[in-house]
Amino acid sequence: MTDRELISRIARSPGGKAGYKQLVRELGLGGGRERRLLLEHLARLTASRQLTKVDREMWGIPRAPGSTAAGTRDNLMAGRLDLHRDGFGFVRPNAGQASVRVGEDVFIPPNEINGAMQGDQVLVELEPPKADGRRQGRIVRVMERRNATVVGMFHYARSDRSMGHTVVPFDERMSQSILIPPGAEIPGEGAAVTQHRVLGAEALARSKSEHADRDLEGLIVDVEITSWPTPTRPPMGRVIEVLGDPEDFGVDVEMMIRKHQLPRIFPEAVLAEARAVAHLDPEEVAGRQDFRGLPIVTIDGETAKDFDDAVMVRERAGGYELQVHIADVSEYVREGSDLDLEARLRGTSVYFPDRAIPMLPQELSTDICSLRPNEDRLVLSCIMQLDGDGRIESYEIVEGVIRSAARMTYTAVHAILEGDEQTRAEYPALVTEIERMQGLAVKMNKRREERGSIDFDLPEPVIEFDEQGQMRGVTRAERTWANRLIEEFMLAANECVATWVEDLGVPSIYRIHEKPEPRRVVQFEELAAGFGYSLGLGALPVKRIQMKSERRESYGQGRKPRVHEVAEDIAVTPKMYQKLAARIEGKPEERILSYLMLRSLRQARYSETNEGHFALAAPTYTHFTSPIRRYPDLIVHRIAKALLRAGVAGRGEVTRDRQASPWTHPNEGNYGPSPAPHTSARERQKAEELFATEPPIPEQEVKQIGDETSQTERRAAEAERELVEWKKVRFMQDRVGEEFAALVLNPAKFGLFVELTDLFVEGLVPIDTLPGDRYTWRENTHEIVGERWGRRFRAGDRVQVILDRILAQERKLQFSIVEEERAAGLKTARPAAKKTKSSRKKAKHGDAQPPAAKAKRRFGKKGRRR
Repeated sequence: MTDRELISRIARSPGGKAGYKQLVRELGLGGGRERRLLLEHLARLTASRQLTKVDREMWGIPRAPGSTAAGTRDNLMAGRLDLHRDGFGFVRPNAGQASVRVGEDVFIPPNEINGAMQGDQVLVELEPPKADGRRQGRIVRVMERRNATVVGMFHYARSDRSMGHTVVPFDERMSQSILIPPGAEIPGEGAAVTQHRVLGAEALARSKSEHADRDLEGLIVDVEITSWPTPTRPPMGRVIEVLGDPEDFGVDVEMMIRKHQLPRIFPEAVLAEARAVAHLDPEEVAGRQDFRGLPIVTIDGETAKDFDDAVMVRERAGGYELQVHIADVSEYVREGSDLDLEARLRGTSVYFPDRAIPMLPQELSTDICSLRPNEDRLVLSCIMQLDGDGRIESYEIVEGVIRSAARMTYTAVHAILEGDEQTRAEYPALVTEIERMQGLAVKMNKRREERGSIDFDLPEPVIEFDEQGQMRGVTRAERTWANRLIEEFMLAANECVATWVEDLGVPSIYRIHEKPEPRRVVQFEELAAGFGYSLGLGALPVKRIQMKSERRESYGQGRKPRVHEVAEDIAVTPKMYQKLAARIEGKPEERILSYLMLRSLRQARYSETNEGHFALAAPTYTHFTSPIRRYPDLIVHRIAKALLRAGVAGRGEVTRDRQASPWTHPNEGNYGPSPAPHTSARERQKAEELFATEPPIPEQEVKQIGDETSQTERRAAEAERELVEWKKVRFMQDRVGEEFAALVLNPAKFGLFVELTDLFVEGLVPIDTLPGDRYTWRENTHEIVGERWGRRFRAGDRVQVILDRILAQERKLQFSIVEEERAAGLKTARPAAKKTKSSRKKAKHGDAQPPAAKAKRRFGKKGRRR
């Protein structure tokens, strides 16, 4: 074989790479001499740089630095890298990628990371799909670095031979430590202002004074990357801020802020602009519809400081009128201003258990834009007319001004609805109003259920603090009709505004929730079947495929290539999920099945293209009701106001088919019959004439905003969730050795994920600590089974556990199963077996004695007694 033929064969292989065994098989090589000649041939081509050795037995086509994959751009994809602590990663494709479906993550092996870091925007070369449809690739270029700073724990160099000190990243997905050259461990004068954020004067002073001559060993520091990693060299950096000991009060929040790159300090130009615009213009008030004097109230949590929605319900002939008034933030945050650019950068407010990072300065978020009681405030209102059964018949969107009659809390509203005499006496003028709201909300909730909207009532943890700000416990958030009536009213307003804007044909931003992936639906069906439940899908449509590589392998060997079955598009509807949720309500398995159902769904996101909202069973949906804390809501307000001020009427008539679920008819695709528009043909024509060439916001910019805000939303949610987990771990530090009742959430190949029943704290029971037997993970049945005695652990099992250890750096808790629980379970877990002469003999000598009959004790790894 010539050099050209061998290189051509390797170039045609997936990813431009071929292994030694693959070449031997494809070339049909015989004895050792032919194979030795192949190795010599490959070595010669590698030495001449016509090939590159990728792995121990893998060769590939070399590429110039910065070049993309061989061939066309069809196998290239851009996306965000999420690393795993074991070294591999997944790239989540950006919206609009033609090479992969949205939501289809691409696996990146450890040796193909190519110096990229967690969160980086990367360019990936895709390999052909696997038999199960999963994709794999290699990173060919880092397009945008997302880790200008890294927060971690500082460690001094262990010897003079070391290249420098190290900082172990707080983010465990960053497996490489940051190298700190000698002299770069103390923040310098240039650390006050960096490109990525502004350090506070107090933090900077503390870093210079308190820590200048202090031992930094074990302290949390913020490091600026000065040299990015390569496949052969770790990243390098310099310390720009010392946060303190990880056990110090408040350091955990500061760690999360810096880890997730959350902008937390407003630039002076933004604050100055906020102070300049934070006043009520009498001329603007005079030109708006006046709702002052009506019993309009805000209903929020006890600790809320920004009130961006107010509601009122009154009866009318044959039905109700529902008024939803939303703070008109767009009147103060003008497009392209410093305030606007900062709000877009933040994307959303971030709410930690003991503090918040607002999207807007306090001059706006808690003052002029907040619908505080007895103060005039500008609003954008959605006034809905509903029939006696709670169906929306029409609506109108207007610019208005209100004066909130009261600032109500969920606790107070719940007390009124429960008949608490003291609370009713405190709000005598609002008791009837609150009861009317609940009556309408119940009817609206019933209408939403009829179309198939899914309502998971999963418990949410609430961190409780004492007077000194120290955490004292984790409780379950109570979700009453006080919360639910506000949810129903906000959902209705969001749908009306979204449908009005869509009917007028102007570019806008939508909140979409796509159908679940077939693969995840199949996985959920398999898990639910273990509990005796199903979504009711019937026979699943599958596509049978054969891989080309397997056909080549079987050629001439007298055997048929293996056939793979891949699930095709499944006609799943929200109604199926809703019916299953109703069937499991109140059952012991409700918690785990609700959790598994939620995992099977896609993540909602923002998009310029309306694709409906699966979980809400809504044909059109957006976010309109929280412009103080969400940037997409502010964008929708700008679009709505541009239409209103151009003379387009904000009225819409709702037909029955517009209230139906778009997934009611799965055979007709996602949307079913095309619903009739809400708005009149004259208003649609007017909007088209006004905005055909220059819409309020160009569609391309709306798309970019949707992508950005989807990312900032995920960033905020991850930071909020991680801090709660960190505080849970801190809370459990003094409870090592205590016993708890727990629920098995998810068996995995490395152990059982359990949740403590009363504390909503999760942890892991490692598989090698399960007592009395050797356990293995069975992927097909999603359970862990003892090889000798047959004890099974499945999702939904109730167990007793003891807290063994706390992995503070990893923010993880490790539990072990209590022996008494295992012993009780063995009575039913061990299968009955026919006694033989051999077994009777073993029983006589004690060899077959089950562990349950032995002295009760706890075992650790490999049976060692603890």
